[in-house]
Amino acid sequence: MWKDRLSFTDLEGNAAAALLARIEGLKKMGCGLLRFAVPNLEAAEVLGNLASMVSMPLVADIHFDYKIALRCLDFPIAKIRINPGNIGSKDKVEAVLSRAASLSRPIRIGVNGGSLPKDIQKRVDEGSLDSAEALVLAAEREIAVFNEFHFTGVLVSMKASSVADTIRANRLFAERSDVPLHIGVTEAGPLIAGVVRNTAALVTLLQEGIGDTIRVSLSDSMENEVIAGREILSAVGLGVVRLNAAGLSAAGYTATGVQIISCPRCGRSSFDTHGFTGKWQNRLYAMEKNITVAIMGCEVNGPGEARHADLGITGAGDKVLIFRKGKIVRTVNAEQADAVFEEELLQMK
Repeated sequence: MWKDRLSFTDLEGNAAAALLARIEGLKKMGCGLLRFAVPNLEAAEVLGNLASMVSMPLVADIHFDYKIALRCLDFPIAKIRINPGNIGSKDKVEAVLSRAASLSRPIRIGVNGGSLPKDIQKRVDEGSLDSAEALVLAAEREIAVFNEFHFTGVLVSMKASSVADTIRANRLFAERSDVPLHIGVTEAGPLIAGVVRNTAALVTLLQEGIGDTIRVSLSDSMENEVIAGREILSAVGLGVVRLNAAGLSAAGYTATGVQIISCPRCGRSSFDTHGFTGKWQNRLYAMEKNITVAIMGCEVNGPGEARHADLGITGAGDKVLIFRKGKIVRTVNAEQADAVFEEELLQMK
């Protein structure tokens, strides 16, 4: 999800160039959909104009005002996220669904623990309904509204900050419905805590075949959210998911892209693995190369433990070693490391 507010000035001049470059970078890294909060009609106009400038499918996240959803649907925005429970009366919901159906645009029902209907929240507070059941009940109530108007282009998300509640809610829903699920943990926290919580929930669900799209929520950069998502998919053997423009799963999964391995660094290290990894990781993840790259701190972990890597870099005293499949192919000074690594990387198929 895009982290900042956008204005029309962001779509002009150098600001626009930087914005478009970052979106393109996220796409190359494996982001299949990019969601923007749309709090008012001006934001809808901005997002609508941006949607005409990029190839990345954009999603409008809308609360409280159905007119914002209708305005977004005037633009090539790929998907709308609403919660009918706070979008207004049924006639307003019908207006949005009718317009979306005429354009074949999907809508995601987004339910989370912080925006449950008041009567359901009351039951949770009283202890007569647990949080996971409450999420499912809220989702089913919203789906009933969609069914009433014969709208079928729907998917659901039920996110909680609790890993256990997220897992249980999605399991329960998957048992009861075949509506596609977008899965994730909301308000998951800063980088380390957020990655741990998302991994615990998403790996569990994906291994059970639950989930059609994912989002890793982090109090960190969008790039790190994409990287974490890729690594979670890789951990369960799914690789990078290829999505259609609607944001629903396409036919199958394809394991593609660069895999980075790196050592944590220790007292033996003569190469700054942390700095080099930070400098190169976004570019590596954006490459369409099915290779393993090793970034190691010393000759012990370098060609030895990382001998399986297609390409690797490590240090030995005041020198930097470049290796392929455990065999050293270049020895250079530290000042040459980036340039030589790039040369070798570009030769990789």
